[in-house]
Amino acid sequence: MIIKMKLSKFKFELPQELIASYPTEHRDESRLMVLHRKTGKIEHKIFKDILGYFDEQDTLVFNDSKVFPARLYGNKERTNAQIEVFLLRELSQTPRLWDVLVDPARKIRIGNKLYFGEGETMVSEVIDNTTSRGRTLRFLFDGTHEEFKKALYDLGEMPLPDYMERPAEPSDIERYQTIFAKNEGAVIAPAAGMHFSRELMKRLEIKGCELAFITVHSGLGNFRKIDVEDLSKHKMDSEQFFIGTDAEKIVNASKDARKQICAIGGSVLRALETATTSQGYLKSLDDWTNKFIFPTYDFVLVTSTVSNFHMPYSVMMMQAAAFAGYDLLMEAYTLAIKEKYRFGVYGDAMLIL
Repeated sequence: MIIKMKLSKFKFELPQELIASYPTEHRDESRLMVLHRKTGKIEHKIFKDILGYFDEQDTLVFNDSKVFPARLYGNKERTNAQIEVFLLRELSQTPRLWDVLVDPARKIRIGNKLYFGEGETMVSEVIDNTTSRGRTLRFLFDGTHEEFKKALYDLGEMPLPDYMERPAEPSDIERYQTIFAKNEGAVIAPAAGMHFSRELMKRLEIKGCELAFITVHSGLGNFRKIDVEDLSKHKMDSEQFFIGTDAEKIVNASKDARKQICAIGGSVLRALETATTSQGYLKSLDDWTNKFIFPTYDFVLVTSTVSNFHMPYSVMMMQAAAFAGYDLLMEAYTLAIKEKYRFGVYGDAMLIL
């Protein structure tokens, strides 16, 4: 019998004070809840204790995508109304075209110009109003691509989630990012990976664990409101990902040795499951995925995963529930609220074994 999973099953009351507005002082000292799927046992640890759950030849797979300062504030020509522009994706360097979201959207029409920065450092023109993601802007800038990107970085803010209820600060440039972030393109930080410090990564290597890196450029589809009760009818936005041959070899060697393959975060979990063959092996792939994972999805490759504590109704929470099992995940979330774990991208973590 097929059981339909409903959106309403992911409702829970989350006190605002448990949503983390700032990260812990040290990356690897957030709290860690450990869920054992086979026994239902739940443990309470500190994140750096994760070292005790992995052995030689176990593989941890990380997302090395880099978040860029995607939120800009500009002014509309003539009316001078403030417009928030959220950069989603670079479409072309010549001309300089970007997919963006604008707020308030009703005030923007094709042909409107937006001005950014003191002295109107940068100008953009709306050239398309009909994309599925919002608008297409053409930036009018005479310098090189490197100069253009520097101007964007100078003008932009790190795109913190709205649920934090605060503007981005200079410290977020470093902390809303993993220590191994390399390939620019994400507008959502790979939260589970942000708990790893250089010291912890080194200790994992010394223990003989394998560290593999893939790139997944997480988009706003992870935060988009789901408007269907039957989750099988929800359509995810596509995300670009890249899995190289190095990651393929490392992961498949661990599989052959019957060792753990741990996906660090939902973006990694989704990409690995997308790129797994019918024989259960990972293949190198440069592609896009719109895979939506929710209970009762059958995982093929991944044996464990790290997740943060996520918002009610979120696709990240649903994905964690698919891996842990719905009942155990909901028990863990209830306990997390009782024990005052911190939720959200700057919150605490969960290891599901």
